[in-house]
Amino acid sequence: MNATKMRHILDTIADMFPDAHCELNHRNPFELTIAVLLSAQCTDETVNKVTATLFEKYRSPHDYLNVPLEELENDIRRIGLFRNKAANIQKLCRILIDRYDGEVPREHAALTELPGVGRKTANVVVSNAFDVPAIAVDTHVERVSKRLGVAKPDDSVLEVEKRLMKLVPREEWTITHHRLIFFGRYHCKAQGPKCEICPLLDVCPEGKKRMKAAVRQSEREQLEKAKTKKVGPAKANAGKAGNAKPTPAKAKAGKALGGAKAPGSAEAERTNVRHDDAARAQGGENA
Repeated sequence: MNATKMRHILDTIADMFPDAHCELNHRNPFELTIAVLLSAQCTDETVNKVTATLFEKYRSPHDYLNVPLEELENDIRRIGLFRNKAANIQKLCRILIDRYDGEVPREHAALTELPGVGRKTANVVVSNAFDVPAIAVDTHVERVSKRLGVAKPDDSVLEVEKRLMKLVPREEWTITHHRLIFFGRYHCKAQGPKCEICPLLDVCPEGKKRMKAAVRQSEREQLEKAKTKKVGPAKANAGKAGNAKPTPAKAKAGKALGGAKAPGSAEAERTNVRHDDAARAQGGENA
């Protein structure tokens, strides 16, 4: 991937999603940290439904430690891996109180030392809460980067991040992260990407493969339809011929043949026997 193509990609997704942003609802760095922690292997939509009540009940690290673990588990049980996440939240809150006066640290290294906080979560927090440029690579960013050829198919998440950091200007890291997520979430989906209307098809190796496959499939379907149309009338005509009514001439011929006794038939043999008996009887009278 060269700089010209990358610029084309960045400008295109900027036109498509000019208002891309973090879709996890939060009011401060602490709530954002909790929301991102909960979002692992879970959709932002589900997280927002849970945090709508969670963030009203728990407003500080102390609040999360003032309830039994089982109660916190129950409050987030709609989230995948809720037991592990509940335990990590309480451990995280204890560290924030003991080391950082209950505040979320601004340093990336300090964030990644918190339970349940990995590199992606730390990148999201520093870039969105503290305006530090960063590119967080989630499932959407990874998929889109590999489909567009920005990263290699077998690149790790960290390798994808490094490639993006190299190709994208530093001041655009955070907004590019959001735009790639929107592009992957609403356009270049995991299942059923919109390749046929994609403005990046000209630079997308994966999209070109998919479109070629779609064209071949369409051609095969059209060929099958054409064969069906040709075979259909022939079968219909054959069926009509088999069900055709006999002509008057054929009917008469049939009757004539039907009236004659076929040689070798039981009726013919019986007729011959009667004739022979009559002949022998006639001979006896003459004698």
